[in-house]
Amino acid sequence: YTSALTYPKLHYKSALIYDITDSKILYELNPSDERSIASLTKIVTTITALESIEDLQDEVTLTNEMLSKVRWDASIAGLKAGETYTYEDLLYASILPSGADATISLAISTSGSINNFVKKMNNLTDKIGMVNSNFVNVHGLDEKGHYSTAEDIQKLLLYCLKNKKFKEIYTTKEYTLSTGKVVKSTVK
Repeated sequence: YTSALTYPKLHYKSALIYDITDSKILYELNPSDERSIASLTKIVTTITALESIEDLQDEVTLTNEMLSKVRWDASIAGLKAGETYTYEDLLYASILPSGADATISLAISTSGSINNFVKKMNNLTDKIGMVNSNFVNVHGLDEKGHYSTAEDIQKLLLYCLKNKKFKEIYTTKEYTLSTGKVVKSTVK
């Protein structure tokens, strides 16, 4: 039997474990320290896009120009130029396999450019009260000025999980895109 909850000694410098049922913090370690947040960026990207899209079944045909903006070291969903995807497909491809190809396509197709979309991301995070965060890209790879905190990510997730469609996407383990390609969650 286990008499107390013990937290694993992993390689992290900041952490925050929040019990959403009882609305209380169970554990925290340097929750206000600014950190690189990697693919957690895709949470902000996805909710920003989701709030910008009127019809999830509208289609986007990916271009070579869109996909040329995906860095070689980014995680991707394996989307192809010339193929047509629904916005819903792109949202799932953004979260499940953490696809930078999907996030860049969402940014350009909903806002005209990555820079315009990043402005929307920062406006949204300001609205949520994420005062110790700043975003400069949609994929989460390290870049100067791109950071957040464990506290701000908690605020973001609480906000996002109120959105029924976001919660559905975020909690899905596997999804079949309209092209027949299957994307799977990288979170076990």
